[in-house]
Amino acid sequence: MGLSTGREKLGNMANTSRMTSYQRREQLIEIGRSLFAAKGFEAVSVEEIASTAKVSKPIVYEHFGGKEGLYAVVVDREMRALTDVLINALSDPKAHPRQIVERTALALLTYVEENAEGFRVLTRDSPKTDPSNSFNSLLGDVAVRVEDILTEAFKRQHLPAKSVPYYAQMLIGMTVYTCQYWADQRKLSKEQLAAHIVNLAWYGLSRMEAKPELRYESEKTLRAAEKQAAKEAKENAKRERKAAKSQDASSQSDSPNNPDDPGNNGETDEPAQSQEQQEQQPNVDEN
Repeated sequence: MGLSTGREKLGNMANTSRMTSYQRREQLIEIGRSLFAAKGFEAVSVEEIASTAKVSKPIVYEHFGGKEGLYAVVVDREMRALTDVLINALSDPKAHPRQIVERTALALLTYVEENAEGFRVLTRDSPKTDPSNSFNSLLGDVAVRVEDILTEAFKRQHLPAKSVPYYAQMLIGMTVYTCQYWADQRKLSKEQLAAHIVNLAWYGLSRMEAKPELRYESEKTLRAAEKQAAKEAKENAKRERKAAKSQDASSQSDSPNNPDDPGNNGETDEPAQSQEQQEQQPNVDEN
């Protein structure tokens, strides 16, 4: 909802100057829902609520006792509406499991489509005075219903039941956060998005392994990779030492003054004189 559209809506809510007590209460609830959806609980003040409704602050306190009371009423109404939608979608025991997934995704998306402000109120920051967080409480209740459905499906596929609660939370979280994104980015139709949600949820569930493992990032895999790397480093070092030793041996065998060479007896390379040449040389001492 654009800012100008929101202001027009709030202005229309405040146009009635004389209302019955019931009408005034409903007007304040509508205004509160719009403001809480747009700004969050903490950013909205009683002054802003009263000003938007064109009433005095005591009127707000008279009906709800303060901002917290008004917020509680808004959340309670949205919770009841959303709970009814989801429970109805999950409550058909004769439906095929995939049909239940489709119904639930469509039901939630329909609620978001028809109650965008209410959904934003539920998923935005809750007051610090409400540590239980009503929306999370609702998701917990829905998770229990999803667990019941998954338990039967896991039994049929001979999968361990101890992981069911985690898969239930995964499915709910995936769907809820996708709906939050879609509430502001509606590039797909409701049915198109529901089909994508079901595609990931259903085919993921239908091809699950009984004992799934991480293939690349598990501790076991990393330890094996480290062991293999150490083994390869050791082999490389061994090859390098062998190559260096072989190179040293080759250098020594090619050296002309190698003392270890058996053909080298310390004599020079000058040719030896024959006995005849030695006799022909004059004897200096005889003179």
